[in-house]
Amino acid sequence: MPTSHSPTEALESDACYLAMKTHDARFDGSFFTAVTSTGIYCRPVCRVKLPRRENCRFFRHAAQAEAAGFRPCLRCRPELAPRATGAANWSTEDASRILALQAARLIDEPDAWSEDGPGAAQIAARLGVSDRHLRRIFEVQFGVSPLQYLQTRRLLAAKQLIADTRLPMTQVALASGFASVRRFNAAFLEHYGLNPSALRRVGGATAEGGEGKAIEVRLGFRPPYDANAMLGFFARRALRGVEVASTADGKVPVKGSTPTYVKLARTLRVQQGGQAHAGWLQLRFDLEREQVLLSVSDSLAAVLPIVISRARALFDLDAEPMAINATLHAAFPHGDGLRVPGAVDGFELAVRAVLGQQITVAAARTLGSRLVEAFGEPLATPIDGLDRLFPTPAAIAAASGDALGQLGIVRQRQTALHAIAREVAAGKLALHAGADVPATIAALQELPGIGAWTAQYIAMRALRWPDAFPAGDVALLKALGVTTARAASEASQAWRPWRSYAVLRAWHAPKDTATAKDTATATDTAATGSPLITTAGLTA
Repeated sequence: MPTSHSPTEALESDACYLAMKTHDARFDGSFFTAVTSTGIYCRPVCRVKLPRRENCRFFRHAAQAEAAGFRPCLRCRPELAPRATGAANWSTEDASRILALQAARLIDEPDAWSEDGPGAAQIAARLGVSDRHLRRIFEVQFGVSPLQYLQTRRLLAAKQLIADTRLPMTQVALASGFASVRRFNAAFLEHYGLNPSALRRVGGATAEGGEGKAIEVRLGFRPPYDANAMLGFFARRALRGVEVASTADGKVPVKGSTPTYVKLARTLRVQQGGQAHAGWLQLRFDLEREQVLLSVSDSLAAVLPIVISRARALFDLDAEPMAINATLHAAFPHGDGLRVPGAVDGFELAVRAVLGQQITVAAARTLGSRLVEAFGEPLATPIDGLDRLFPTPAAIAAASGDALGQLGIVRQRQTALHAIAREVAAGKLALHAGADVPATIAALQELPGIGAWTAQYIAMRALRWPDAFPAGDVALLKALGVTTARAASEASQAWRPWRSYAVLRAWHAPKDTATAKDTATATDTAATGSPLITTAGLTA
């Protein structure tokens, strides 16, 4: 039975109970309700009969509920809830809290789940503190140890694969970070009182598995969500062979049209343990249920948790709109549903950012498509228009200047592409959500052809930093009514730590000019000191 352990963070219990009573999806993943009479914990959106108030306890994190002895609900499925990002306000938050949140962010990444992945000691070293200090501040912040938090992440990931797929249990165990099926079964029995096979029977998985068939899972998000804006963003930048965005009538959208976008499909390569896994994914919105339906090729089954994590980042599904809107709504009242578009591969995003410098959206898309055609590997998929993978860092690093020049890429961009590709291929530059943001921004700006704007843009989309701010962006300056980057930075202080979202809202604010989305809109100064004109996030 659940223990009497109390949550370490005070929650407004009456407010939580009201959110649970009304099934308010805005709070999904922000807390979990544990019911002492059943030993089960649920999401606020759960449709089971409302428990009595005196039987409810509220926890910030699923790991806290499980550490207190509660089991996840099989109906609302806590593993579907968007994660609580807990973005810290870097100027005012307690340093220990920030450190604990950074550690949790690293543990949330599937790369950390395997038993040969970075443990607590390695994460502590990465954050520049001792293992003991990390455990102490982590338990103060989350009420559980880093190991308990990690075990909950593994188990919930495995639970999703069991419920939504027909993957063999051995594959589920390995994909979720367990070293063996024996340990996997033991962990399930200890935490949930069921073995995995029994859980699959209870959950009634309907997804069809097997070779050649897509794997389908559901991903939750918090409303409001402007799905049309997000899909439109990707549709206007889709590279031939790599991405396809389709509309309600099944046609690929064209420039100048305003259709309702319904899904996005693209190819993907995932490196894990020295092995490359290639395949495709497709995302469709189910706005009524506040979910995204993710279909993944069976060739990516072994790395499915990583694909899920990247899909969540691509569509920014873990954003906390209530916190964001509380800070930004007064300045940007028309953007409450906007999210920051992410990337499934940081290197790809960086290359596209460089290609987008000084040219229009259409021209950048053309250059990117040529690069894919010349250096991307072919890939067979069942989706029309998807037949190539984006080039690897090694392929671009080895590409000659003449070969790149024939694609229309000018020499200065060639230098920048080669520099980024060499650093990423050598493992010296990490462009993903777990990277050290200040250090990565500094490393990027040391490369030829990469200035402050490009580095901030990469931080915004590839590193998933909510407080990135490309202050020199011309469209941003116009939206803010200022003329200098210094003035824009000063104005932005009130929007921390959500300045990335402020930038998106400024870009999408109603404009009188018709060319805002199709012209060069930012200035950047590279390491060489020469001015570069770049096309804001509206291009890259």
